[in-house]
Amino acid sequence: MGWVKAHGGAGATSLAESLGGVDIGARWPEPSRGEPRRVMLVGRTSAHGLRSVSRALGAMNDGKAPQGLDLLGVVLVADAPGRLPLSLLRRIRVIRSVTRVHRVPWIPAWRVGGDPKYLPRQLTALTEIVGSGGGEGRDS
Repeated sequence: MGWVKAHGGAGATSLAESLGGVDIGARWPEPSRGEPRRVMLVGRTSAHGLRSVSRALGAMNDGKAPQGLDLLGVVLVADAPGRLPLSLLRRIRVIRSVTRVHRVPWIPAWRVGGDPKYLPRQLTALTEIVGSGGGEGRDS
């Protein structure tokens, strides 16, 4: 399974290190070259991050991604502790109307390059999806 970041600092590396899979970087993988076919798109919950996720989803919808990719969903990693402003929540609703969305809370250990002492339940749910290649439901 591959983690594709929609923008720099999205959290794809931290997710790959914590949950497994391959950090693809800021590009779509090429399954024809043996790269992962199953991918999760990763972005932050900031306005910039959500715009980047929307652009990446648009590119995929427009056929600008390699054939044969299986988008398992979008992972939105909190850009700061606390609640999101309503304007950002509205943007997330739009993304959710297109694909499954998984939200990961603020993890202080990631900010300083460490590992969390425990995985938040949202990451535990992602672990199951990453391991099984899918899962049921639209949101985590």
